[in-house]
Amino acid sequence: MQLNLQILPIQSLTMASTPKILAFAGSTRIESYNKKLVKIAAAGAQAAGAEVTYVDLRDLSLPLFDEDLEAQEGLPANARTLKDLLISHQGLLIASPEYNSSLTAVLKNAIDWASRPSPNEAPLAAFAGKVATIMSASPGALGGLRGLVHLRSILGNIKVLVLPDQIAVSKAFEAFNPDGTFKDPKQQESIEKLGEGLTKILLKLN
Repeated sequence: MQLNLQILPIQSLTMASTPKILAFAGSTRIESYNKKLVKIAAAGAQAAGAEVTYVDLRDLSLPLFDEDLEAQEGLPANARTLKDLLISHQGLLIASPEYNSSLTAVLKNAIDWASRPSPNEAPLAAFAGKVATIMSASPGALGGLRGLVHLRSILGNIKVLVLPDQIAVSKAFEAFNPDGTFKDPKQQESIEKLGEGLTKILLKLN
């Protein structure tokens, strides 16, 4: 399967100072609210001067993590692709649906595979030292907030610096326009600012 990566255009910063951000959602559903959400944050990051790559985990189908499988066949090709993408970007924008008060299986599985060590590679090479902004959208009243607690804990334990600003969008089924933007301009702006804020932090770190 051909991997569908969307690389948004770069603004007028030099390549040396341009932050690279990887954006994705913890969902494989085509009309996922969280895919729409993270694309809005990605647009905010791009407008602030970042180079943003959006990847759909639907295009990176992975088996359930299995150490026996890993021992027999090595890292799956799609896990290697995801890991290489993570390694080559300094920042992460992650939108996480909430399933049963936690993050989704597809997101946890992707993190688990990408965290696996490779020969002659530093531990947690795909995650250590990265800076992340997390967000969620859910039909429920809490907007996926409980899942973000777990995601923040997992990322922190694998040496990702997770920024304190986050947004959980409730009643997501009525929040979006058909084109994927928010019906409420203030809500649209607040999500764009998540991407902008991550970009500004990365620029300072650069």
